[in-house]
Amino acid sequence: MDELLKQLELRITALRKAIGRAEKDRIPEVDGHLRVSVSHGRNRYYHITKTGDSTGSYIPKKNIGFSAALAQKEYNRQFLIQAADELSRLENILTQLSDHNADLAYEKLSDARKCLVTPYLIPDEIYTRDWQAATFKANNYMSENKRYDTLRGESVRSKSEAILADMLCELGVPYHYEKPLRLRNGTTRYPDFTLLRVKSRAEIYMEHFGLLDDKDYLDSCLQKLDEYRKNGIYPGRNLIYTYETAEHPLDIKGIRQMIKDLLL
Repeated sequence: MDELLKQLELRITALRKAIGRAEKDRIPEVDGHLRVSVSHGRNRYYHITKTGDSTGSYIPKKNIGFSAALAQKEYNRQFLIQAADELSRLENILTQLSDHNADLAYEKLSDARKCLVTPYLIPDEIYTRDWQAATFKANNYMSENKRYDTLRGESVRSKSEAILADMLCELGVPYHYEKPLRLRNGTTRYPDFTLLRVKSRAEIYMEHFGLLDDKDYLDSCLQKLDEYRKNGIYPGRNLIYTYETAEHPLDIKGIRQMIKDLLL
């Protein structure tokens, strides 16, 4: 519900700003209105001034500015009508939802009652707690290489992974390390990190490519990205990747900002 209310507030703010621009942008009244005709793939514009006239006077191409003024006038008028109507409706909905929504039935309970109740609409904090507490069979492949400890007491395979894990922990991003991911062909893969985007409750996969100077390792990374894409996992949707080489060390500051932008 909090995310819905936030989106409503963003839309209301955008509408108010747009209405302000539209009111300021009103041009001097231009008589008549515009008729548009398309002939042989070309737009033709006509100026209608008389009631009952369905044809109008042709506006030459050199007077395109006049056509634009007519079109803008009509759009401006219609926009202000519809935007004002939407704004009024959204403000009313926001007020109603802020004071009357099903989440409040649980939120208003005392802590003593909350611990006895199973909510029907799961609050973010409970969903996150349960997601984080989920157990799974760890990846035992070359487990002896897990020699770097994290703030949460886990053991990971590289110093960079430890840095990334600690960063996620410090930022409050829920994550699992090497949680099994079953692909469509039945193969199981172990992404470096599986993250939870709490706002949408979506799982985001995060891979760190740390040996890109090595050609065989690079080929393996590209194959992994191809495999992920075939399974609907790709950057911009549900995959984040970080990388480093001898010439390009881990960009800790940049990665921190990326995680904030995408997950918080």
